[in-house]
Amino acid sequence: MAAIASLPFAAGVRHVSSSERRSTVPVSSSVGSSNSAKIVCGVRCNRISSRLVVRCVAAQSDVPPTVSETKYNFLKAYKKPIPSIYNTVLQELLVQQHLMRYKRTYQYDPVFALGFVTVYEQLMEGYPSNEDKDQIFRSYINALNEDPDQYRANAKKLEEWARTQNGSSLVEFSTKEGEVEGLLKDISERAGGKGNFSYSRFFAVGLFRLLELANAPEPSVLEKLCTALNINKRSVDRDLDVYRNLLTKLVQAKELLKEYVDREKKKREERVESQSQKANETITKCTGDIHLTML
Repeated sequence: MAAIASLPFAAGVRHVSSSERRSTVPVSSSVGSSNSAKIVCGVRCNRISSRLVVRCVAAQSDVPPTVSETKYNFLKAYKKPIPSIYNTVLQELLVQQHLMRYKRTYQYDPVFALGFVTVYEQLMEGYPSNEDKDQIFRSYINALNEDPDQYRANAKKLEEWARTQNGSSLVEFSTKEGEVEGLLKDISERAGGKGNFSYSRFFAVGLFRLLELANAPEPSVLEKLCTALNINKRSVDRDLDVYRNLLTKLVQAKELLKEYVDREKKKREERVESQSQKANETITKCTGDIHLTML
């Protein structure tokens, strides 16, 4: 709306000088001339109004949604409560990805998708319901105005390809032909300045996942792959450290959650057992009283 409010109306309306008015509208006192003038003015006003509408619509479509709107769209699509251990991190990721998604230089690519899917699966590991986990994923991606099926399909395709590679073949994609090789070449060209490319932590995790599946964990392989893709290796190293720390914290948090759940379960069982014991004692006492009364 800000773009519409600041839109200069003069830019959409060409000034009509008095001489143009005189040349356009024939000066006559006859009824026919008056009608002619009304028709010409009506057409001109309609054209001006049309140009204003087009300009306003174009300005509005260029305005990205706010973070609040993206979060609202996610919550509207998935209305079930999410345990805080998952929801806290999930909301933080959604905010980060919103900022990435609506950068001017952003362009979707499969390595980014693989990175996000990897992070998501690590985060949601152990979630109580696989069906709910998939619904949360779809709601999350849809909230960003992207295609969850495309994310899954591209991630799967890259994983299958990486499993057939090794350290050498992985970094030599530019010399080979194939669908995945073509995708990596496109990323390399865009990252090299021939198109839109926006590096992110999800992209770094995507590279890490490729190396992991190709059984090529050596730092030298990562360095060569970054060079081939025109990516700054220092940024990748930094973001992979952040990713590893996140995984460590998630593991610790889930262990604490498991201990809490087990402890609460044990307490419930003890309460049930205690209540059952008291009930049995009450029944025994009542039975005894009845027996004495009958005697």
